[in-house]
Amino acid sequence: MYSLLGYGHMIEDQVRFDAYTRALRKAVRPDSVVIDVGTGPGIFAVLACQLGARRVYAIEPDPVIQVAREIAAANGCADRIEFIEGLSTRVTLPVQADVIVSDLRGVLPLFQTHLPSIVDARRRFLVPGGTLIPKRDAIWATIVESPEPYARVVDCWEKNALGLDLAPARRLVVNDFQKTRLAPEHLLAPPQLWATLDYNTIDSPDVRGTMRFSAERSGTGHGILAWFDTCLMDGIGFSNSPSSPEAIYGSMFLPWTEPVSLSEGQQVSVDLAASLVENDYVWRWTTRIDPADGSGAARRFQQSQLAGAVISPARLHRSAADHVPQLSEDGRVNRRALELMDGKNSLEQIARRLHEEFPRRFTDSRQALSYVSKRSQEHSL
Repeated sequence: MYSLLGYGHMIEDQVRFDAYTRALRKAVRPDSVVIDVGTGPGIFAVLACQLGARRVYAIEPDPVIQVAREIAAANGCADRIEFIEGLSTRVTLPVQADVIVSDLRGVLPLFQTHLPSIVDARRRFLVPGGTLIPKRDAIWATIVESPEPYARVVDCWEKNALGLDLAPARRLVVNDFQKTRLAPEHLLAPPQLWATLDYNTIDSPDVRGTMRFSAERSGTGHGILAWFDTCLMDGIGFSNSPSSPEAIYGSMFLPWTEPVSLSEGQQVSVDLAASLVENDYVWRWTTRIDPADGSGAARRFQQSQLAGAVISPARLHRSAADHVPQLSEDGRVNRRALELMDGKNSLEQIARRLHEEFPRRFTDSRQALSYVSKRSQEHSL
């Protein structure tokens, strides 16, 4: 979920915004039906109207959709845009669209439920031969010399003022990615194409591939940098590579367990995998660094976000397949609140009942009402 300021920074990104504007200008016709998946404050929806679309469906699960409604009204487009508050995968529309536009990426396009949302929209909402914006994304990666991003990950655990041994925490933090921006001189090898996401054909949200690098120069390898090039439509796109103008997305830095001195020509292979688990991705990267002189054993790092997760034994036990769960008091309160949302009771009535039934949990009806209001936002119609 972005803040309103975060959305503002996305609009402010001229690299991104100019490319999307050109793509919509090329795709939208006076009779077009357009769907904006993840409309945010509604900028693409309004732009589609200004370009002549006869109908726009703007879909957004976040409360920022109310700002989008007001922006549409302020720009004289409210009569042609239908705003739908919810996830696109749970929406039914009366017509199919000629154009579907979205920007659901994070640092990379593999972000939360981006791919399942686009696959679903393509199957259910797009007319045969319709236009998807973006058309495809290509994800690139290479090994990098990046002392400053690496230091931001490990220095607080290695150089604390009290001289404490914080190695257990350091072992965890190197198993997660960081958003960063590096210059071309930080690259130690030519970039390799890791994956191409063709949104007209893609079905699986999971991606895995192996890349092999040869160091172009001697240096210290700190990890892997990944970024994407997008093709919004043929001939229209942009890149957030180190050699391109900076875009809001940044790049993904996957640190190694420890820095490694590399010689020119030294071989490094990386197996990189991203798996969608529930509503977000789990990243795994396995690195093999061959010896510079061809003799001796290769160095291997096996890293993943799972290895960096902070999980207590009690929480791990509750996730075990053979665990027999029993509702906690919070669970019982939540269950009772949902039971009372039966279309007959007001929130005030539900809050009063919860206060009566769970006096240790709620000191008064106002506290119960605050709790019930949040559950209502999450689960009610």
